[in-house]
Amino acid sequence: MIKIASIWTYAKTLLSVTHFNARASKWVPYLGVASIICIGFGLIYGLFYAPTDYQQKDAFRIIYVHVPCAILSMMVYSFMAVFSFQYLVWRIKVCDMLAKHCATLGVIFTALALVTGSIWGKPMWGTWWFWDARLTSEFILLFIYLGYLGLRSTITQPSISSKVAAIYALVGLVDIPIIHFSVNWWHTLHQGSTLLQFKTPSIHPDMLYPLLSMLIGFVLYFMTMLIIKVCTEIRLNHARI
Repeated sequence: MIKIASIWTYAKTLLSVTHFNARASKWVPYLGVASIICIGFGLIYGLFYAPTDYQQKDAFRIIYVHVPCAILSMMVYSFMAVFSFQYLVWRIKVCDMLAKHCATLGVIFTALALVTGSIWGKPMWGTWWFWDARLTSEFILLFIYLGYLGLRSTITQPSISSKVAAIYALVGLVDIPIIHFSVNWWHTLHQGSTLLQFKTPSIHPDMLYPLLSMLIGFVLYFMTMLIIKVCTEIRLNHARI
């Protein structure tokens, strides 16, 4: 119990405004460089060295952007919900900031997932858009993100805005399992998961490694931008004071 209490005390200290700005900002250069390396390797290897798919030909190469964006769209929302829960329970201001900026980044990843999915769908399905279960639930996720941001900007009182937005984020979390399991629950044109499954990924290693590199690179990019945005807000608020 003593160790758990000590860890919790350290975590709360780390998430205080002063400590987060001082410590997290030091990681930005390392995370940024690592993301550039991973994304650079993934793009070069995936676009020029990975073998051509025997069914989709070179059109499959858009997965190196589409799949990481689709995964990040769900992952970022999950983080946003966790930070929102922490803010509701413990009123940690940094968690509220983290949740807010997760939403701004989540909109980008979700929009990119939808756009790249449409580009991929045109040669595969013969249409830019189809009201497929996964596409539709991902499209709904975009509006959930936008609704969250709109809610925060509409309510002018910060404390009420943060609380209402946090509750909204937790309610919207229901869409995440729907997106992930939609291809199993309903008849859908969208192919099943190749990475997010319990068995061995059903993709050739020469295609898998650059895809994993891109995914790691996108996650590192997300972490870099999240820290930059939160630290910038902390500094701006401190400057106003």
